[in-house]
Amino acid sequence: MKSVLTVSLTALLAGQAFAYDVVLLGGRVMDPETGLDAVRNVAIENGVIAAVSGEPLSGTVRIQASGLVVAPGFIDLHAHGQDVRSNRFQAADGVTTALECEIGTLPVAGFLESRAGNAPIHYGTTAGHLAARVKLLTGADMIDLTSASASSATGLESATKMALSAEQVDRLGVLIEEGVRAGGLGIGIGITYVPGAEHGEIFDVFRTAARLGVPVFTHMRQERYMGGDLLAPLQEVLANAAASGASLHVVHLNSSLAEKARTAMEMIRGARANGVDVTTESYPYTAGSTRLESALFDDYEGDYSQLQWTATGERLDEETFHEYRRQGGWVIIHGRNEETNAWIVAQPDIMVASDGVPFVGQFSHPRSAGTFARVLGHYVRERGDLQLMTALKKMTLDPARRLEQVAPALRRKARVQEGMDADLVLFDPRTILDRATYLKPAQTSAGVAHVLVSGEFVVRDGNLVEGVFPGRAIVSAID
Repeated sequence: MKSVLTVSLTALLAGQAFAYDVVLLGGRVMDPETGLDAVRNVAIENGVIAAVSGEPLSGTVRIQASGLVVAPGFIDLHAHGQDVRSNRFQAADGVTTALECEIGTLPVAGFLESRAGNAPIHYGTTAGHLAARVKLLTGADMIDLTSASASSATGLESATKMALSAEQVDRLGVLIEEGVRAGGLGIGIGITYVPGAEHGEIFDVFRTAARLGVPVFTHMRQERYMGGDLLAPLQEVLANAAASGASLHVVHLNSSLAEKARTAMEMIRGARANGVDVTTESYPYTAGSTRLESALFDDYEGDYSQLQWTATGERLDEETFHEYRRQGGWVIIHGRNEETNAWIVAQPDIMVASDGVPFVGQFSHPRSAGTFARVLGHYVRERGDLQLMTALKKMTLDPARRLEQVAPALRRKARVQEGMDADLVLFDPRTILDRATYLKPAQTSAGVAHVLVSGEFVVRDGNLVEGVFPGRAIVSAID
């Protein structure tokens, strides 16, 4: 393949105007790393940004981008919907990279092989602590969250509630390390889903992460196992990070800390100021979602009516709670405060991540399709809670920087600069908004005009492009 420079010199010597593969004309280019916010023309050649210029550029494909923002494609660190259908909704929301970092998978190689050649957007995973436990105790593989059921076939229930011996903890660490060395982007620990994991086991996982030089992504322990205080689980993982030297990413601060979010951010910022490498994220909805058969609902004493069964949209009562729990499936958990939610979204050092779950038919949580457009449309444009450039940084550069020391491919993403990968979203800041709702979640976002992954259109003129799979694996490079 000829380089852009070689081809352009050939054209110039022949007295011809060089035509790039794609040229985006007259868009408002916003690059969070350099702070560029100006009308520019952007040229793409061989999947790479070849020029960002105020001068005229010629292209084989010419896209009129006047009135549109040209931004780096969004990077979602917390996306459980690792399938083509879910990826298409994510792409229509401006996402060009969606990573399964919270729970992770095992074997990592099996997950990567399962996505190769059929991914509209880039993909990747951490090595999963829960999946390693399942492998250790049952011999079964768990390469995606949809396989996480309480059926006897996987033995998930026993694998989550059993305490491990010292020898088993050592073997668990070996399995996790194998996953990281196979391309895992770190270690994913859903502590809340593994009530049998004692504090020493979790600390050992942090030490493994520190030794390998990879981050820990964690859904913290349930507070009912730690005296009922929401801050205690955060103190556990901050202490583990400080004592082990591991990098830490706390998932969905909005979901885990709720009304303690302000104090939690004081703790996180204080730990960071004192040398702990810790980051966090949120999604812009007041309801969460998980599997009803998970350990999260063991001994549930909450309001059943706040639980919504995604398959039908119905709110639960005590009878349907137990019926559907035996069946297993996804549930939406309502009840959080919008004032606190908006405060969290507005914080410049809290990344945006969807926690999007897979689509089952027409059903999911709306965050699976609308997270990024909701931040840009509702919280930036309509409410004015944060500036557009700040929001874009939280969706692009910050998540890339969280992982780029581990995954070098991310150093070429999240920037609209010459030489960077052409993972781009073009959206109308006047109209972008989520359309997915709790009753009708399978709706693509409004205002997203074009999305390119490695220079190839996956969304064009507001429509999803059929049959294109330019997504590639994002993997760790651990010595």
